[in-house]
Amino acid sequence: MQTSDLRIALFSGNYNYVRDGANQALNRLVEYLLRQGAQVRVYSPTVDEPAFEPQGELISMPSFAIPGRPEYRFPFALSPRVRRDLAAFQPNVVHVASPDIASHRAVTWARRRGLPALSSVHTRFETYFRYYNLAWFEPVMVAILRRFYRRCDALVVPSESMAQVLREQRMNYDIDIWSRGVDRELFDPSLRSMEWRRSMGLQDDDVVVGFHSRLVMEKGLDVFSDTIDELRRRNARFRVLIVGDGPARPWLEARLPEAVFAGFMAGKDLGKAVASMDVLFFPSTTETFGNVSLEAMASGLPVVAAAATGSQNLVGNGKSGRLITPGAVRQFAEALRGYIDDADLRARHGAAGELRARDFSWDQINQVVADTYLRLIRQKAAATKR
Repeated sequence: MQTSDLRIALFSGNYNYVRDGANQALNRLVEYLLRQGAQVRVYSPTVDEPAFEPQGELISMPSFAIPGRPEYRFPFALSPRVRRDLAAFQPNVVHVASPDIASHRAVTWARRRGLPALSSVHTRFETYFRYYNLAWFEPVMVAILRRFYRRCDALVVPSESMAQVLREQRMNYDIDIWSRGVDRELFDPSLRSMEWRRSMGLQDDDVVVGFHSRLVMEKGLDVFSDTIDELRRRNARFRVLIVGDGPARPWLEARLPEAVFAGFMAGKDLGKAVASMDVLFFPSTTETFGNVSLEAMASGLPVVAAAATGSQNLVGNGKSGRLITPGAVRQFAEALRGYIDDADLRARHGAAGELRARDFSWDQINQVVADTYLRLIRQKAAATKR
């Protein structure tokens, strides 16, 4: 059996209606699989005006808007229409990408038919509750996730650090690494533009501390803003550039009135904005990989990030950036101050990060998932024979 023999039913809570790193990775995977001759059917909530066109054939699932986060939708069932479509498609592997009710049902559907079920882990859902005054619910969420992931035959995760967390949480022990790639046509030091900086009100000699992500509290916006305050108290001379949009933007604009907010950007515009920063500061602890860190590294920037799942497998501490204890505002400020004051250090660490980013090829990375599908199918067939 080879990749072209695969028939994959992919379930996602957000395939293309809100743009984020997880669904862009899924779309790249589907595009690669289709190029290899595999057949893929995607089941996800849909909206009238999605963020981008989907790769592959997309089947809409019943869903409702999540209270408090209406931009996201929660798929709650496999409707009769979806079940008929699944039966007609006849997949030989089921891939679930979000631990929701519909994905639970999809895993049950696969298990009853003797099909392997793979789950990809894209974010640390259990940590989100810390940012909404619901930390008491985190152990409950860990238990819910453990039940879900243990029902799957295997997991794929973006980094070895995330795999280790899942092993320690006893989620599953069959875990492969599905890393992330970076588009070098979009993220490259050559895209740096002084003209663009000037258009944003930034001077040529300004040292720009940048942040690039969706603006939601779980990205560490509180730590980011507290660190900026600490740098101000130390009389550091710099400017702040925020690239991205989201429900927490009004909060961050009020918190950092002197920052430059570029809003949502994509494609080469995003690449130009990132390359036009001088250092990326990304204190998030909820990432499983750290796409933002990799994109900044590919753009020739040193990265100051939390020593948490994701970035700690990308950023070489003291070589291409600094990894700081999560939430340690003074340590973050000290690390950033080093880059603000030393242009040679920024250049050396930025060059080292750009060199490291060359190791991440999307096709090689996505073939890992295809190989995992094939392995699970062989294992399931062997178990059936026994």
